[in-house]
Amino acid sequence: MMTALRIFAFVGAVLTSIAFAQAPSQPLPPISPELEQRLKVLETELRCLVCQNQTLADSPAGLADDLRREIRGLALAGKTNAEIKDFLQTRYGDFILYRPPVKSSTWLLWVGPFALLLVGGVVFMLVVRRRGRGGDEGPGGGGSVPAPHDAERVRKLLDE
Repeated sequence: MMTALRIFAFVGAVLTSIAFAQAPSQPLPPISPELEQRLKVLETELRCLVCQNQTLADSPAGLADDLRREIRGLALAGKTNAEIKDFLQTRYGDFILYRPPVKSSTWLLWVGPFALLLVGGVVFMLVVRRRGRGGDEGPGGGGSVPAPHDAERVRKLLDE
C-alpha cells in the first residue's frame, strides 16, 4: 500500500514538473514601429542556434525567443545593429551570423560549393568525351568494329 502511494506521488510530481517546464513566456512590452522594423531586419540576419537552417525571425524554438528578447533588450539599451551583432558573434561565434564573413576559417564554406561544382563538371566532360570515342564499351557493347583476327576466331568457334 505504501509503495503505491509513493508511485502515485512520484507520477504526480513528474506531471506537475512537465506542466511547469512548458510554461508560456511573458509577453513583451510594446515598442515603436521603427524599432520593431529594425529588430525584424536584424533577426533575419541572425541564425537560430537550435534550428541551424532558419533565421532567428523564422524560428519557433524557445532559445530563439530568448535571443530575440536579448536583442530587444540590447536595442532598447541604445546599442546599434553592428554592436548587437558583435556582441552575439563574440558570445556564439560566426555561426550566429546567417551570412558569415569571408575569412580564413570560413573560406571553405564560401568556395567549397563552387569547387565541387567545377570538379563535377570536369568529371562529367571526361565521361562524355570517353563515351563519344567508344572507349567505355565493354565486351558485347556494340560500339566498335571487331578486328579481323577476332572475326576469324568467331568463325572457327561457330564451325566447331
